[in-house]
Order: sequence, then structure tokens, then C-alpha cells
Amino acid sequence: MASKTPSAPSAPGDGAGPGVTLSAEEHADYRRMRRAAAVRHRKTRYTGASLLLLVALLLSPLAVVAAWVDDTVTDTGRYVQTVAPLAKEPAVQAVVTDRLTTRVVANVDVEAVTASLSKALANSGAPPAVVDRSAALAGPLRAALTNTVHGIVQRVVAGDAFAQAWEGANRRAHAGVVGMLTGDDSRAVRAQGDTVTLDLGTVVDQVKQRLADRGFEKATAIPTPDRQITLFETAKLSKAQDAMRLLNVMGAWLPVITILFAALAVWTAPAHRTMLLITASGVGVMMVVLLVGLAVVRRVYLGSVPDSVLPPDAAAVVYDTFVRFLRNSVRTLLVVSVITALTAYLYGPSRVARRVRSLAGRGTGAAGRALRDAGLDTGGTGHWLDDHRAWTTGGVIGFGALALVLWNYPTVGAVLLVVGLVVVVLVVLAVLAAATGGAGRAAAPGRADR
Repeated sequence: MASKTPSAPSAPGDGAGPGVTLSAEEHADYRRMRRAAAVRHRKTRYTGASLLLLVALLLSPLAVVAAWVDDTVTDTGRYVQTVAPLAKEPAVQAVVTDRLTTRVVANVDVEAVTASLSKALANSGAPPAVVDRSAALAGPLRAALTNTVHGIVQRVVAGDAFAQAWEGANRRAHAGVVGMLTGDDSRAVRAQGDTVTLDLGTVVDQVKQRLADRGFEKATAIPTPDRQITLFETAKLSKAQDAMRLLNVMGAWLPVITILFAALAVWTAPAHRTMLLITASGVGVMMVVLLVGLAVVRRVYLGSVPDSVLPPDAAAVVYDTFVRFLRNSVRTLLVVSVITALTAYLYGPSRVARRVRSLAGRGTGAAGRALRDAGLDTGGTGHWLDDHRAWTTGGVIGFGALALVLWNYPTVGAVLLVVGLVVVVLVVLAVLAAATGGAGRAAAPGRADR
């Protein structure tokens, strides 16, 4: 009679029913199957998290630009705040002054003035040589006229009146700006073909009145087309308008969708801390790419604007001023990404992270013991803080994140301020937790997630 392999009772959690026994070989096979299923499940989670992360990273630059379009371009106050500094820029003031001066002088017939002078001299019996030479006064007269008109226009443009008129004109023209970006026609900002122009009718009217008051009656002859200043001229305007329409529609939703994908990537991954570190690092890299892209677009824009349309210095000022809030937002997100990645790293199992946590724990512990020895024993409060260290740390960090979310247009300085306050509060709580009798546990976080 053949011998049988001794059977082994089913182990708890093996999946076998009560009273069912498995042989040693069957038990080993079953455990291998469970390990293989666990590995497949883990790989599936990593694959899903990787796909979600890839989508989030690809959408992040578009989300930032879409949010800028939605907050800056479509909001009147934000738009005026964006373009208002242009009125104080010397390069822009020089363009406006030169254009208006040229047009006013062009409407003054200097040759007719010199011809009248020559005729008057001839009728008065002046020598022929004097009459002939009076025609040469046209050049000096035009130069004197140009200098006088330029000075008047320059004082108007450099004064507060121009800045107020500029701001008021842009505020009234905001609906036109939105129409221009979406391809619709407007009265103040107009996209015609490949050119975008801004109508400065209010400013021109003020200059004309100032000149008329000084005796330059020809200033009233400035035609309507000369009220406009070209801001952009590019063959890609129609494509840019199509992109702006899409970003304008997605401005409110694309950032939310991007954040949702990133959060799902972190939640789906088996190692949440590691995925948070990867996600923050990836977003930081994409923000650097976006900054480089803005620099490239700046060079393309400056190369596409002819000097006759807008001088290079004025074109650079227009671009830098218009995108400065977008650039600030990108830098802010870059700093947030770096801080998030650094935090995730310091909570990890690496030797450097453990050393930093150990030093922090010893420092706060020593400070707490010093307070206790000085007579400040936090008692039950300290015990509670020590027992709920993870909850208090998470709560403080959560409040800091909420403060940044509720902060209107946070800057890099605002982010550093909030992070500094969070660190200070965490240190104070750790010191208070260590200042209680019997408190001696390290302030380091719990087991790190690999």
C-alpha cells in the first residue's frame, strides 16, 4: 500500500474552508498563487498611477496657462492691473510721443508758411537775396515746430493724465480685449488680419486739446486712424485665437481636472509618499519647461514685430508686462513643488532623511526638557500632543495648504511665509509635547512609506 503525503491543516487566511486540509505541496502552491496575485495587483496599481501621473504632468502647463487666461484676461480688474504699468514705461511713452508728434507736424504745412513769408518780404521791397534765402527757413522752422510739439506731447504722456486715461481706456476696452482673444471685433482693441491694435482715442483727444490751446490749430486735423498703436503683429494670430478660445473655455475646469488626476495618481500608487515625491518633482520639471517656453515665445514675438511697427524695447516691455502674472504663477508653483518634494523626501527612509528627523527630534526634545526643568510642565496637554503627533502635524500642514488655496494669487514670498509659519507651529507643538513629565519619545514621524 503506497504511502500518502501527510496533510497540513489549513492556515488562517489561506482561503480554505473550515475543516478543509491541504497537503504541504498544495499549501505551497496556494501561497505562491496568492503572492503572484498580490504582485499583479501591485503592478496594476503602479501602472494605473503612472498613467494618471502622465496625464497630470501633460495637463499641468496648460492648466496654469488656462487659469491665467481665466483670471487675468477675462477679469476686468485683473486685466487693468496687468496693463496699467505700461503707461509708466519710458519705452511705451516714447512710442506714443513720437507717433503723435510726427502726425501733428505732418499736418502743419511748413512750406506754405515759408512761401507766405517770402511773398510778404517781396511785397515789402526786401532785396531779392533775402527773399530767396527765406525759403531756407523751412528746415529750421520744421525742427523748431517738432521740438515744441514733442515737448508738449511728452509732458502730457509722462503726466498722471496719461496714466489715468490709459487705465480708463483699458478698463472700458476690456470687453474688446476678450473679444479680440476670442476672434470677435471690438472698438478699442481690434484684431485685423495678423495685427492687434489698441485705440488711444482719449489720449489723442487730450493731446490735441493741449496743442490747440498752445496755438497749434492744425492739431485738430489728426485723423482717426492715427489714434491706434499696434501691439502685436504675427502670422500666427488666428492659431493663437483658436488656442485662447479653448483655454478660455477650459480655464475654470482644467486646473481642477489636473489636480484630480495628480491626487488619484498618489492615492492609487501602493507607496503614497514615493508617488507624492515623484508627482511634485514632475510638476516642478513641467514648470521649468513652461518658463523656458515663455522665454522662447518672447524671442519669437520680438522677432515677429517689425521695428517700424514697434521698437524692440517697447515690444519687450509689452510682452513682459502682459505675461508677468503668468510668470509669477509658474514660479510660485515651482517653489510649491520643490517644497512638497523635499517634505516627502524628509519623511522617507533614506539615511539623510532619518538623520534630519533625528536631529529635529533631539532638538525639540532638548528644548522641551529645558522648559520642563524651568518649571513649565505641559502635563496632560503635552501627553495628548505627544500621543497625537501625526494628527497635529497633518492638521497644521493641511491648514497651511488651505491658506495657500484661499490666498488670492499667492506669490513666492507668500508661499515661503506660509511654509515658515507651518514649520514654526510644528516646532512649538513638538517642544510642548516634549515638555511634559515622562515625555521622551523622539519627534520623528512614524514608519516611512517606501
